[in-house]
Amino acid sequence: EGFILTSVHDGERGRDEALAVNYDLIVLDVMLPGIDGFEVLRKIRKETTVPVLMLSARGDEVDRIVGLEMGADDYLAKPFNPRELLARLNAIQRRSHESPVSENSNGLQSDTIILGDLIVDASTMQVYLDGRKIPFTVAEFSLLRELLLTPGQVVEREKLALKVLGRDLASFDRSIDVHIASIRKKLGRMVDGVERIKTIRGVGYMYTHPTLSPVPGYTDIRNVQ
Repeated sequence: EGFILTSVHDGERGRDEALAVNYDLIVLDVMLPGIDGFEVLRKIRKETTVPVLMLSARGDEVDRIVGLEMGADDYLAKPFNPRELLARLNAIQRRSHESPVSENSNGLQSDTIILGDLIVDASTMQVYLDGRKIPFTVAEFSLLRELLLTPGQVVEREKLALKVLGRDLASFDRSIDVHIASIRKKLGRMVDGVERIKTIRGVGYMYTHPTLSPVPGYTDIRNVQ
């Protein structure tokens, strides 16, 4: 299918290989000799935001949630159809390499969204909060950007899953919810205490439109080193 693969079969070597080489994507099994996949993921996430797809024979909802909370971009339970794995990998790759454009307040296209104290730069896939760069995984970045395209408007969970994960949500699939929780933790509330991302129960999520733009303390990205 055009992928160049490197295979490593135990946790310690997998961790070392993942951190030694600039890979485009990592497929990480939970059940590994030595340290397990969760521990490998924890160490990877301390140093890089490389996209990670986790695999597990257990397929338990708790395992899926733990993997996503630790920074996995997506999760696939074994046994699975190889074509589904390929579809997941291609979806992650598209998100990693695309530079989507949006329209600013003047109707001009731009790959940077500036809203209040938040800057989302699609060309570099970087997020800045009040001038500070905040590390985001590919899935988190794509999800935040989708919400920022229509601030103050509700975006359905199913639409977010298709746009961000490239797939429909399965029953009891909490992937989007876990990514939202991670984004909230990283960004916190707005300076006036308002929650940035609101849950619209049974529908989806909405990024709150700030009352001030930019808010006090905002730092222009051109001054960020």
